[in-house]
Amino acid sequence: MTERSVPPPDDWAARALRDLAADAAPTPLRPVRLPALPEIDLYVKDESAHPTGSVKHRLLRELFRAAVQDGTLIEGTPVVMGSGGAAAVAGAYFARLLGLPFTAVLPRTAPAAVHDRIAAHGGRCRTGELPPAAVLEEARTLAGRTGGRFLDHFAAAGRSPDGPAPMPDLGTEILDGLRGARHPVPRWLVTGAGTGATSASLGRHLRRHGLPTRLAVADPEHSAYFPAWASGCDDYATGMPSRIPGIGRPRTEPGFRPELIDLVVPVPDTASVAAMRWLHRTAGLACGPATGTALWAACHLAARLRAEGTGGGLVLLAGDGAEPYRTTHLDAGWLAAKGLEPAPYEAELARFAESGRWTWPPASR
Repeated sequence: MTERSVPPPDDWAARALRDLAADAAPTPLRPVRLPALPEIDLYVKDESAHPTGSVKHRLLRELFRAAVQDGTLIEGTPVVMGSGGAAAVAGAYFARLLGLPFTAVLPRTAPAAVHDRIAAHGGRCRTGELPPAAVLEEARTLAGRTGGRFLDHFAAAGRSPDGPAPMPDLGTEILDGLRGARHPVPRWLVTGAGTGATSASLGRHLRRHGLPTRLAVADPEHSAYFPAWASGCDDYATGMPSRIPGIGRPRTEPGFRPELIDLVVPVPDTASVAAMRWLHRTAGLACGPATGTALWAACHLAARLRAEGTGGGLVLLAGDGAEPYRTTHLDAGWLAAKGLEPAPYEAELARFAESGRWTWPPASR
């Protein structure tokens, strides 16, 4: 057996690993009241509390850690990523933390706010000339041409970790946060899927520890994950981009592991926007539209538990905060232009919270 080399304590790799480990602070677990369902405890795991404001922070921290650990990322190496959103922001953050130059290749459709956030962390942006789905290949080519290290967060999401996680994982954090709660082992965990890394990590954790908690993935319109899960077709593709940033993909990605998932709940995009707005107004949690997708699915599951005459805990993942969506999903003009009218869905949520009655068609799926 080959022994893995351990960097000397004074060299760059050792310092980089220490800095990455020091960044691994747990995020808050926030309760949300459903007055008509006193037997159910609903919590939001607020990943927007990360320094870069999204759940992608965890994935990129682990990606940098693994690259430093295996020696493929060394002092001074330029880092290149292809991403149009939160993953590139997190990549810029960690590159600056380790003193490395960073370039993100973004699709032409990437909002100006993403460019600004990458620049705020010292990164550079290039707009890809190819379709959005091809920015990964353009980034790979750029890294090869400049002697940089291409970080492929989609491919990394599809790889199982080798041995115990070096830092506390999301499942451990959630269960630690529920110690002393009325329902310390939740009935359901609910998350969206973008790369698939988060749902796979949670699914592995539940099975590794033999927990009865079930895992649900909330999937927006146009995404391939629900039809892939329902049909058993591993390479399902819709060819249509998601309107809910951070989750949903036009094709199934390597990180999506249907065998680790108990249920995939399709959620209308308008319902995602309505749930995001409702959560902010009633619970004071300013989260992004992907959180709305997960909340809508969590209410569906809470209604099922109530219909079964059982209680329990549900934890949904808040993938990011609301700030990046001030001019999109939180803007009335933008919503109208996209044909999204959230008012009926908001009324459904308010009715459910106050009466416990869930009457929207998704409850019958």
